[in-house]
Amino acid sequence: MNNTQSPTNSHPNWRFLVPLACQALLILAIPARAVYTSVTGETVVLQTVPVDPYDFLRGYYQTLRYDISRQENLDKLPGWDELPIQRNGDYTYLEEGTRFYVIMEAPENSTATVNQPPPWKPVAVSLNHPDNLPENQIALEGEYRYGWIDYGLERYYMPEDRREEINADIRQVNLKPGEQRAFVVEVKVDRFGDSVPVSLWVESRNYRF
Repeated sequence: MNNTQSPTNSHPNWRFLVPLACQALLILAIPARAVYTSVTGETVVLQTVPVDPYDFLRGYYQTLRYDISRQENLDKLPGWDELPIQRNGDYTYLEEGTRFYVIMEAPENSTATVNQPPPWKPVAVSLNHPDNLPENQIALEGEYRYGWIDYGLERYYMPEDRREEINADIRQVNLKPGEQRAFVVEVKVDRFGDSVPVSLWVESRNYRF
């Protein structure tokens, strides 16, 4: 009896298992990175910009922008001139897809106010991840896309049973005359500049993601 198997048939399962394992690793890599950031990251509070209350909630997720999402709020900071800039007449803007870091600094008094924790402020930008930052600073990675600087923090998915509650809360705040719609968001930022959202503050009410 000839027990010799051809090389083609000796390990038939590997042809299926190896690609499957690679796909599984790719799928798991993204949540694993988010878990790492959540566990090891430092808590940073970001100031949002006013949003249209009728545009804020889109189905199962919320859309937000931050003050550091706008180029005009960063282009006077140290390090901005080192970023790749394009010119269109008198207007200058970052090259599409530029990835860089915004150095955020903790407020001097980080104690929460009656309503919500105070936001951190941008103090510099850098094309490369900076080393040896002071303890009260951290680098947050962003990417310039279509006129905005995205941080991967612009969309939040909430449990369906809480969407109506948050929606009603935000609308109630917006009904107050003469007040700007201002919210802050707590995020975790790890040592690589990656970030994940933690919670949203609407006045004194805190909603965890």
